[in-house]
Amino acid sequence: MARPLLTVALIYSAGIVLADLFATLPSPFLLLALSLILGVAALGWLRARPILLWFFVFTVGAANLAQRKAVLAPDDLRVVLGERAEIATIRGRLVETPYHRVYEQQEEIVWRTIGRVDVESVHTKRGGWRPASGRVTISTPGVVAPEFFGGRSIQVEGVLQLPRRAVAEGVFDYRAFLARQGIYYQLQVESTNDWRLGSAAMPSDRRPVADRFGDWAKKALARGLPVEDQPLQLLWTMTLGWKTALSGEVAEPFMRSGTMHVFAISGLHVALIAGLLVALLKVCRVPRTWCAWIVIPLIWFYAGVTGWQASAVRSTIMMTVVIAGWALKRPSDLLNSLAGAAFIILLWDPQQIFQAGFQLSFLVVFSLALLTPLFDSIHRPLLEPENSEPTSQTAHPVRDWLVARVPGASLVFPDPLLPDELRPRWQRWIGWPVRYLFRASATSLAAWLGSIPVIAYYFHLLTPISLLANLIVVPLSSVALACNLASMTVGSLVPFVGELFNHAAWLFMLLMIRLSEWSAQIPGACVHVGTPSASFFLLYYAVLIAVTAGWLFRPRWRVWSAAAILVLGAMTLWTWRSERAVAHLTLVPLGSGDAAYFRPAGGGADLLIDCGNESSAEFALKPFLRGQGINRPSALLLTHGDVNSVGGAALIRERFPPRQVVTSEVQFRSGAYRDAIRIFENMPDLLRRVKRGDRVGPWEVLHPAAGDSFSQADDNTIVLSGHIEGVRVLFLSDLGKPGQNALMERYPNLKADLVISGLPAQGEPLANSLLEGLGAKLIVVMDAEYPASRRASQKLRDRLAEHSVEVLYLHQTAALHFRFSKGQWVYRAMNQVATTDGIPE
Repeated sequence: MARPLLTVALIYSAGIVLADLFATLPSPFLLLALSLILGVAALGWLRARPILLWFFVFTVGAANLAQRKAVLAPDDLRVVLGERAEIATIRGRLVETPYHRVYEQQEEIVWRTIGRVDVESVHTKRGGWRPASGRVTISTPGVVAPEFFGGRSIQVEGVLQLPRRAVAEGVFDYRAFLARQGIYYQLQVESTNDWRLGSAAMPSDRRPVADRFGDWAKKALARGLPVEDQPLQLLWTMTLGWKTALSGEVAEPFMRSGTMHVFAISGLHVALIAGLLVALLKVCRVPRTWCAWIVIPLIWFYAGVTGWQASAVRSTIMMTVVIAGWALKRPSDLLNSLAGAAFIILLWDPQQIFQAGFQLSFLVVFSLALLTPLFDSIHRPLLEPENSEPTSQTAHPVRDWLVARVPGASLVFPDPLLPDELRPRWQRWIGWPVRYLFRASATSLAAWLGSIPVIAYYFHLLTPISLLANLIVVPLSSVALACNLASMTVGSLVPFVGELFNHAAWLFMLLMIRLSEWSAQIPGACVHVGTPSASFFLLYYAVLIAVTAGWLFRPRWRVWSAAAILVLGAMTLWTWRSERAVAHLTLVPLGSGDAAYFRPAGGGADLLIDCGNESSAEFALKPFLRGQGINRPSALLLTHGDVNSVGGAALIRERFPPRQVVTSEVQFRSGAYRDAIRIFENMPDLLRRVKRGDRVGPWEVLHPAAGDSFSQADDNTIVLSGHIEGVRVLFLSDLGKPGQNALMERYPNLKADLVISGLPAQGEPLANSLLEGLGAKLIVVMDAEYPASRRASQKLRDRLAEHSVEVLYLHQTAALHFRFSKGQWVYRAMNQVATTDGIPE
């Protein structure tokens, strides 16, 4: 078998993935027993050994995942606490030194401390002190004292609860993210004063090596620099894995230019360090075996002092496998080494396979292994004919075509029959830069092609500009990292030399920042994309592998490859057409406000209704719109002048510029509303004012009428009615009692299957007289858990319960996603699965 580890890793991974599809896994002991039986049977049954071994590896993968997810201890936090949120005090040890995040809220800088604790005991009001086991993440406003570091015993009080779910479909799910790390609870702490050292606290001089090295390294890298500014902080992030610097605003241009990966302690860093060390040792004529014995411990030391980050551990394992094979003089096979590294990592932690970092790391290297030889076979005859096969020295169709038709092409592509010493000096000088550009472009293209579906799934981005940006940013980051490494090794002995390296690294980082910012601003540099379907994933990588591995061109595999691609293509097309044939409406809770997003069947003009205040637009609505693949909504409708409905309009205008902004003719007194309107009025043909009887796509405006001017802003809100795929939908927003009375007077025969209402500032929504005439089948109240003023009162809930209509509250369901088709609808709640009108979800 040419690549045995590749087959083993794939089968083992399949066991993990298929086991994860089951909501309730079999007992890990049962799976382990089954794997032992299969292993023993494989040893005794020679004829069936290959098949039994594959089933053995498959079962081991499933068993490994099952034992990671199972509740095995009687004092597991999942047994002790259940799903209730409680005020609790926990005792345990810090897994690592807490780190800090910086946010900007309402033009103020807010610091937050985040840490992880291995719990030993927990105290609650209903249970007192009890032994407990499990890992908890802690979140606290402010910065804790430096005495709290990794390994210390601590006691912390706060609200112990399940982590928050995604606010809507397509948005980052914090609960699922932590569950993949074996963390099922989050402790929300009010103040840093609620942190206390435990009785078994370590002496203050026994801080972890990683912390002490990090403090020393930050001082070394800052030597000679006048201030601690953004380039210096990003250098700390890139070299040491310092997490504080990459706030949302700082990271945004790197995300949009596709260069964010340079800040993860990953293969780029480890490969550079290993390459520098090997080169230095080879200059000193150190034997290959001794090189491996020296380099491998050093790269593991680097992974340790940067905090044992998952990306660093993955990269170090991969590099260890590669260096070990090189030292043992084994035949080099990148795919086999890659599979071996993946197998080791998944033995250590099978949940890694579901993490974005693991998938990106291995799919990018996998793509490089497949595509680099293909690109080499194309560009080598063009640029290095003297190093190509003899048959390609006399003729190359692409080269000959370019030289004949493109002016100046003969200056770049050398004559294959002309010896190197007879070429002009200038032509020999430009040979290396041109070859580097082609190779770097090929590497960037291969990495981009390998990562497109994964980046689209996790980050909802497609970044064509990354092909160009990485050609400059990656070399700059490599040189900056090399300068930092030189500063830390030489600077302690010769300080002024260290300062020179620090200034050089600072300059390179500044260039990286400016280039990323410039790249992100180019039109079309980055577009938002929706979550790709599973069939698209399979189709994309099936085509990539079939073409690059040559399966489509081999008679033995051609038919099977083409058949698989056609089946996957048909599945992808069917999924896409099915989604386009359905109308979608999503109600998104935004804390103090709400928003709704409507997309009609057939991909027509979409509509965003309200946008929350500035904070909720930044942290909730923006991720939701990205997750839906929205770049420019067809229209933004602002229902009324409440700051919690229009405060985020400026941010939406900047990040998701709508083609049209729709408001009512009523002049609201709200300062936030006036500011938003002033922004849109300065743009010709953007602002449209509507009144009763006007239409916005499939929606008809029922309220307010021309000349209406109620004393309360909520009574002037825009009310919409639409027939969506045969379903009558009424959107009332925060309409109060006077507005409801006016609506009933003007439309005494108004009917609706689905009624959506917010909470007015005064009075109650959905008067009994209004509900009795509508004949609704489902009512949705857009309220929120916090603040309490935005939560539906018990009085309102009791009154609505008297009607024989199902009522949903957003503070219970979180976001609601409706799908309309052929006069029926189905809805899905983020906190539960719900159905109506006979269509299961």
